[in-house]
Amino acid sequence: MSKSSRISGFYKRTITERLELVKDFANLTDEDVAMIKTTGSLPLDVANHMIENVIGVTQIPIGIAVNFRINAKDYLIPMAIEEPSVVAACSNAAKMARIKGGFFTSSTDSIMIGQIQAINVNDPFAAKMRILKLKDAILNKANEKHRTTRANDLDVKVINTVTGDMVITELHIDCKDAMGANAVNSMCESVASIIERATGGEVLLRILSNLSSKRLTRAQVIIDKDAVGGQEIVEGIVEAWSFASADPYRAATHNKGIMNGIDAVAIATCNDFRGLEAGAHAYAARTGHYGPLTIWEKDVNSDLAGSIEVPMAVGIIGGVTKVHPISKICLKILGVKTANELGEVMAAVGLAQNLAALRALVAEGIQKGHMSLHARNIAMSIGATGNLIDVIADKMVEEGNVKTDRAKELFAELL
Repeated sequence: MSKSSRISGFYKRTITERLELVKDFANLTDEDVAMIKTTGSLPLDVANHMIENVIGVTQIPIGIAVNFRINAKDYLIPMAIEEPSVVAACSNAAKMARIKGGFFTSSTDSIMIGQIQAINVNDPFAAKMRILKLKDAILNKANEKHRTTRANDLDVKVINTVTGDMVITELHIDCKDAMGANAVNSMCESVASIIERATGGEVLLRILSNLSSKRLTRAQVIIDKDAVGGQEIVEGIVEAWSFASADPYRAATHNKGIMNGIDAVAIATCNDFRGLEAGAHAYAARTGHYGPLTIWEKDVNSDLAGSIEVPMAVGIIGGVTKVHPISKICLKILGVKTANELGEVMAAVGLAQNLAALRALVAEGIQKGHMSLHARNIAMSIGATGNLIDVIADKMVEEGNVKTDRAKELFAELL
């Protein structure tokens, strides 16, 4: 029997109880659980080989988003993030989505783009034609030292810049289950001399693009109008999305909320969230107007229909994903078998987080949920521990006075 991610009252459980539920769902070992519970679970000797000049490690909380059902499969979603309310919001949105079957996703192939820049080319358009004639030779050279990652096509474009025309050759490289940055860069390096001879110019940059527009992930969801709070809330969310569609200042914050969800899963699995951010925001501006990555509309039943399309260059092999001990456990909890599946989960999480944020803005205001958790952080910062944290936080929220000075006063009164 398949296991359900619909876990009632998960947030009310103790950390130990939550871990036991996750252990059962994902078949974690006792060693996995011990590793998750260990503060400083990234060994210094491992960290020392990951980056330069290591002096220590830092910790980000990992929470579990529950209730997710994606393509008829249940998932528990590890999310590494320091911002309050994100994990709870995603879980709540996923619960609403289950009524209509959850999220449905799809992906293109895992094609990354590698760029080779040729400058000082006397006849750039003729050079473009010469490169295209050499397509087979270029692809063969790119694939010479790679068994699984394969360059399967190329484009050539001439662009006009402030320093003159440039001829840009773009390799299309199927990276399979890897993010692929190292392989793409290596392939670009390997064909540079062919490009240089063909153009008669000078090859300068040879590097991947983080705008992975040929590696797209899509997710869609139908939210029952009653589950989201009624017809007025459905129409309010559509109006809020319309605001973001028309105004890049609103769209920036709209998309930031989406990336709250996507980045949190990326960090938990040690994927390159900076590359994902760059690609997502560039994709949002690809038409010349920066807009929202999601679309929200009312369907024929007056339910809320949401969708997202976003570049998703992620991997489950290579890089740090199989080096960092917590990343390995988070991938085990997710149970994903391919990079595309991981990307689809992340797109669904981004769509869920966007739904939760828009609903909060329309229904009660975003500050309500944030303020409660912000109050807890302030209570802890002034030295409160145990039950005192909640007592002080609840009192400050009740008073509408969530400030450090008030927390100190309450702390002194309760000691």
